[in-house]
Amino acid sequence: MTSAERLSRIYRRLGLVEAGPETVFIAGDVVVVDAGWVFDESLIKALAGRPGVALVDEAGRVVAVNVPAARAREAIVRLDTGEDVTALAAIRLTALELGSAYNSALRKREPPVLERLTPETRVAVEKRLFQGSYKGVTDLVTKYVWPTPARIVTRWCALAKMTPNQVTLIGFLLVLAAFWLFWTGHYAWGLVCAWIMTFLDTVDGKLARVTLTSSKWGNVFDHGIDLIHPPFWWWAWYVGVGAVGLTMPHGALALAVIVGGYVLQRVEEGIFLALFKVEMHAWRPFDSFFRLITARRNPNLILLTLAVLAGRPDIGFLAVAVWTGICLVVHAVQILQGLAAPKGAVVSWLSR
Repeated sequence: MTSAERLSRIYRRLGLVEAGPETVFIAGDVVVVDAGWVFDESLIKALAGRPGVALVDEAGRVVAVNVPAARAREAIVRLDTGEDVTALAAIRLTALELGSAYNSALRKREPPVLERLTPETRVAVEKRLFQGSYKGVTDLVTKYVWPTPARIVTRWCALAKMTPNQVTLIGFLLVLAAFWLFWTGHYAWGLVCAWIMTFLDTVDGKLARVTLTSSKWGNVFDHGIDLIHPPFWWWAWYVGVGAVGLTMPHGALALAVIVGGYVLQRVEEGIFLALFKVEMHAWRPFDSFFRLITARRNPNLILLTLAVLAGRPDIGFLAVAVWTGICLVVHAVQILQGLAAPKGAVVSWLSR
């Protein structure tokens, strides 16, 4: 996208009326923006609610300003020529002062994007936007393995005009394929489908954020699939062990622990959020570290993949059951620690 197209999408998402240089402004406040820059959506949103404020870059140059409609034309000229805008907006704020460094939705601390866009800086700006779309607290595969290939594929998808929902749909088809392959004991091919699905699960969200095409339906579609499919995979894996002629002592109990544990982990996370208004995995450094390896889909797939490589999918299944039980206890302890902490002490360490 050009910076102007990106700004158009931001304005539409924020419910702001977009106007061009030739527009006659009559009443209200006007946010005048230099389209030679790439702005974080949060900066435009914050500036729209701050009349008389100018946004400046690190060198102190004004790149956007909120002014009364009567002075919008003057602001456009001054921004275009680089003239002083102090008479129009006495308050000057940097991106970090206007926006917040902590993103609660993505559970990370990172300054809002404000970058000059030129042919020379395009690649660096794309990398910055992609980095900004990543969650700060997630599993070790998503955090350390997927970023580089996901950035490449996200760019391919954007160039191909693919929508995030189309990527999610492909992922859903892979969910079904992996389920059938696990059920019939074709574990190797099932894992190929499963890992590609987890990769695309990273791509669709990043594509939505960097192209500003996220939607309520897309959010429900993506997160609904993420929430529902893991227990079905583990059930299919259990059935597949019998399909390949292996016996698994206490297999039914292990299945109950894995599926029940998956549900209970989600319940524990919900209880913590309801009690303290902060994500369990964002409370302390340990909690963020434990999210890397907690018994969710990707860490479980690592255990199962290693087991298949060793020729023992049954042992991998039992290992997932044991790890799920351990994680349940750890999350319960986290809740008890939160209850024992002084009032107001449970806040994200990333927001400090």
